[in-house]
Amino acid sequence: MTAKEPKAEAKRIVGLFPELLGVGGIQEAGRLTAAALQTISLCHCNWSTYFQSLSDPPGTQEFEAADKKICLRGFGRSKVQFVLSAIRQSGQRARVVLAAHPNLALPVVAMKRFSPRLKTIVMSHGVEVWKPLPLMRRLALLSADLVLAPSRDTAQKLAEFQGVPPAKIRKLAWPLNPGFLRMAETPSSLPLPNGFPQGRVILTVGRWAASERYKGADGLIRAMAQLRMKFPGLYLVAVGDGDDLSRLKKIAVDSGVSESVRFLTGLSREEIAACYARCEIFALPSTGEGFGLVFLEAMAFGKPSVGADCGGTTDVVEDRVNGVLVPPGDSERLVEALAVLLKDELLRAKLGQRGAEIVRRDFSFEVFQRKLELILEECGLESNGQG
Repeated sequence: MTAKEPKAEAKRIVGLFPELLGVGGIQEAGRLTAAALQTISLCHCNWSTYFQSLSDPPGTQEFEAADKKICLRGFGRSKVQFVLSAIRQSGQRARVVLAAHPNLALPVVAMKRFSPRLKTIVMSHGVEVWKPLPLMRRLALLSADLVLAPSRDTAQKLAEFQGVPPAKIRKLAWPLNPGFLRMAETPSSLPLPNGFPQGRVILTVGRWAASERYKGADGLIRAMAQLRMKFPGLYLVAVGDGDDLSRLKKIAVDSGVSESVRFLTGLSREEIAACYARCEIFALPSTGEGFGLVFLEAMAFGKPSVGADCGGTTDVVEDRVNGVLVPPGDSERLVEALAVLLKDELLRAKLGQRGAEIVRRDFSFEVFQRKLELILEECGLESNGQG
């Protein structure tokens, strides 16, 4: 008589997120990370996932990312309840926890105290780790088994400013949402938003917050004062909302270009995609990007990008390959780069085509998922799919 093999132990990947239902690059990266974690767990026997989010509405919520429906538990910004829930999860088959922001490293420390064999991963994004974190947060970050960075620059700053050993750092570039790629395949079907101008368009997309003035929208507005004299009928379209919009609109008025700058807010993803399809150039001369998902979106539509030669932008935009990089804060070089592209249709097409190839080859969801799976295997996820 053959003895029965013992049943494999059920194991869980826990994801802690700052926010999953909101608008922004960190939120989008979080959604795609959750989608990848869920897909990976389904491919490995006896593994499951559980996701909770600090700032989303309380209770069970659902969202879709990468063609997958994903459930989460929101906590309505209740930090105490969020941490208590995380600790409870550490005792319920949790084997790996991924905190999708350095600010969530502290709950991870609490989880590991209750479950010492728990493997821990903390995800960084960019500017939040470009200067030393408060002591307790930094110590919590340093206690993680692995720390993820979306770009070479952010990986370097994790080591330089936070003291994270390079052996613990893994570079994991954000992917482009597959749905956005599909929209890029049928651009003529996308609905242009009200207020989008007829004429030549430079597009910029971002969250226009006073805390994120480093994105450089003001520099683009001032550049229009020179560009519109050389290129009649040229417009700058700035897509996005935020508490800095009134200041940006005043800069447009003071620069005498208010008629040539359009601010579009509250757009759907389809309308934003239509803006990419319709523009000639995408520009975001940000000096504080940890990565820059918007550059990937522009590349998906075959548009050349203009960015600042610093931060995570340089992992996405290659100078004279799929766009043009300018020195940070150099207004003259910014105008020059935009003018060169506006004058040369063949150059725009060449850079745009190369960008379209790069984004599909290097920044697909499938590439991201494979790399994340390798990282999880370092933390105990079985590579052969057996429990």
